[in-house]
Amino acid sequence: MTLLKEKKPKKIPVENTQTINYDEKFQRSMKEWEKFIDGRPNIDSTIIPDEILDSWNRCKRSGVNPGKAVINDVLTADQLKEMQNRNKELITISRPFMRHLYKFVEGSEFIVVLFNHEGYLLEIIGDENVINHVTRGNFVAGAYWGEESAGTNGVGTLLKVQKPIQIFGCQHYCRNFHKETASAAPILNPEGEFIGGLVMTGRYDKVNPHTLGMTVAAAMAIENELRINKALIEAHVANSYQKTVISSIPEALIAIDNDGRISLMNDNAKKMLSLRVRWDEHKEIRDVLGEKNNHFFKLIENNETLTDTEVRIFSNNEANDFTMTCNPILSGSGEIMGKIIILNEIKRAKMLVTNMIGAKANLRFEDICGLNVKFLETVRQARMVSQSISNVLLLGESGTGKDIFAQAIHNASKRRSGPYVAINCAAIPRDLITSELFGYEEGSFTGSRRGGNQGKFELADGGTIFLDEIAETPLELQAVLLRVVEDKSIIRIGGSRIRPVDVRIIVATNRDLKEEVRKGNFREDLYFRANVFSLKVIPLRERPDDIPLLVDSFVNKYSKLMDKSIDRIDDKVIDAFMKYSWPGNVRELQNVIERMMNFSHNGELTVDLIPEDILRFQSPLSNAGEEFEAAKDLERQMIEKMVRMNFSKNDIMKKLKISRSTLYRKMERYDLM
Repeated sequence: MTLLKEKKPKKIPVENTQTINYDEKFQRSMKEWEKFIDGRPNIDSTIIPDEILDSWNRCKRSGVNPGKAVINDVLTADQLKEMQNRNKELITISRPFMRHLYKFVEGSEFIVVLFNHEGYLLEIIGDENVINHVTRGNFVAGAYWGEESAGTNGVGTLLKVQKPIQIFGCQHYCRNFHKETASAAPILNPEGEFIGGLVMTGRYDKVNPHTLGMTVAAAMAIENELRINKALIEAHVANSYQKTVISSIPEALIAIDNDGRISLMNDNAKKMLSLRVRWDEHKEIRDVLGEKNNHFFKLIENNETLTDTEVRIFSNNEANDFTMTCNPILSGSGEIMGKIIILNEIKRAKMLVTNMIGAKANLRFEDICGLNVKFLETVRQARMVSQSISNVLLLGESGTGKDIFAQAIHNASKRRSGPYVAINCAAIPRDLITSELFGYEEGSFTGSRRGGNQGKFELADGGTIFLDEIAETPLELQAVLLRVVEDKSIIRIGGSRIRPVDVRIIVATNRDLKEEVRKGNFREDLYFRANVFSLKVIPLRERPDDIPLLVDSFVNKYSKLMDKSIDRIDDKVIDAFMKYSWPGNVRELQNVIERMMNFSHNGELTVDLIPEDILRFQSPLSNAGEEFEAAKDLERQMIEKMVRMNFSKNDIMKKLKISRSTLYRKMERYDLM
């Protein structure tokens, strides 16, 4: 029983010049096949090509039954679905070409078959009656038609030779397929890898010399479509990649052609320039931005390249400052096709600069150590002040920690993410302080930097500037500072352009500013503008009860920095500290602890490590002994309460800002172990 219905053989005309007797060819092939099956030698190579004979030999070695009529290796429905999903692109692209090929043979009992690189049938297109007939032998989607399963056939033999091949009638190894002919062509992917093939099969007497050529042409068309599809996908990926890259660039990006028409503008450009989301492509940049920006247009028209040039751009009645980089766009032959303009917001550039130079506050209110009632009231007021936008005046002796309060106020404010710039007005020469604070333009004085330089106020834009030792500034600078405080703007030295700055000002001094005003050393109007909030940081001699806490805090700090453990502090050390007036305040105490820890070699801080000048100039502080005892009692009560409340050792250490060894020492001292 054959897969295709038998009909009387007939001659098929070929190019109207010759005829082929397919019945005679069939009979000659049959004799050679029978000879091979019987094991007789000397197969006629003029009738059986070497490729077919090689296939017969493979089938015999594999034990293929030449009388086989049905293919048994067929995938389940789920397996077929999974395989078709894996070959989805091949099926989708091949289907229209298979239909087109079938139209040439429609009604002649031919079918067109697509199979994958493993030999499984993927799709069959053809006359319905023929498809129904071949189904009996499991010539269906999901069937495996490799040689070891179906003998010599269009699918299996093509898998072996991977080149166009035609198998006529009795050249099939299995007798049941002798009435068929198969024309097969391989399909390669864009990388040249074999991924499957096409087979056009029908009755042997219907074959035409052009059948194989038609199959090969269809396979090549599928390969071309695969290459086009890959190119389209790669182009789409490249386009998506390009769009993603462009959209991820934080700068404004504008590309224009030689006529000044916009060919590309990223979303950040539209946002920074306050443009509508929709705008007409290929519109002239002059029409988009308006004539107010003549200076900007002249820069890009008169200069082939620009790098980090400052420019002001007006858009929707708003003025924004940018640094601009402009470079030509070159074609493959080196011709200028246009220009690419990159705009970076001055604010962002300043933020990058301030981050690079470390313009940030590191300390917070949680880092401030002290339990003294008056000191805690100062901390409370500072926390309240941090939530305001007003200027702050910090008063106090040197070393009391005014800079720490300034940092804490900044970090607790809404400006915490902005820069924090601190400058000691007493440390800068009088002739340089103006340029240091307000910057200068190029060529404003001998030795000025090319391109000019921005000052500390510009660096602090969006954040806080801390002016320590404000009383040391000259009167002429105080007048400029007053204008900055009132107008929130500066003018660089040698410049004429007003630059707005959004800065909160915190000033500090160890002098009596009222007395300086009376002497004429400090402007009264500046004093009142800076003194919206004034906080007095009390000296250490007025908070001796905090000395033990500060000692523990500094010991803990330097233990980590020096990788050095201090297990014991002699009580006599604390007694000596309580009798000293500390003219250098907390800073002096910190320095003394650091020095003592450097000299300690046994894990203890003892009296002999205290500097001689402290021991020599001791004068008991007023009520220092009583306050020390009160402080120790308060500390004992705090630790005892936290122990009763089942606080962990780590929690107690964090609350008191002390090390583990210090905590154990205190718990042992207060009999709380």
